[in-house]
Amino acid sequence: MELHTIELTVNGQSQRHSVEPRQHLVDFVRGVLGLNGSHLGCEHGVCGACTVEVDGRIVRGCLTLAVQAQGRTVRTIEGLSADGDVRDLQEAFVRHNALQCGFCTPGMVMATKELLEQKPDATRAEVREWMSGNYCRCTGYHAIVDAVCETLAARAGRRGAAR
Repeated sequence: MELHTIELTVNGQSQRHSVEPRQHLVDFVRGVLGLNGSHLGCEHGVCGACTVEVDGRIVRGCLTLAVQAQGRTVRTIEGLSADGDVRDLQEAFVRHNALQCGFCTPGMVMATKELLEQKPDATRAEVREWMSGNYCRCTGYHAIVDAVCETLAARAGRRGAAR
């Protein structure tokens, strides 16, 4: 099979690698780059465990081909955590025991980061709807929604105090 060379930025680092045309982005970041935070669950784009950012928008890493990331900026949970963008959310997940087994957590955090940016005034119902694309078999979602709502409220309080 013919390989394609791709150049992209992953978690702030320039990368240049040869990949098979049908290699999925999540397989690339896990297998080639050794970034194992994004999990491979259903391989059909249903569970959300493989969620990564491409050019600032979340995508399903199991439905996105590595060659589609050519020239783009990719951020995985490792990059998101290293930047500290979601430290308050991660701490809320711990406080509310929203981690359980942890398999879905990276995808949940990636999806929630986008929610925090796009809908900073989201209601509890909107949080549940937003998170409906990510499956969790352990928590029943209550703890996750509690953690997200706590983070939204804390950030709203900080925005209010800054005015």
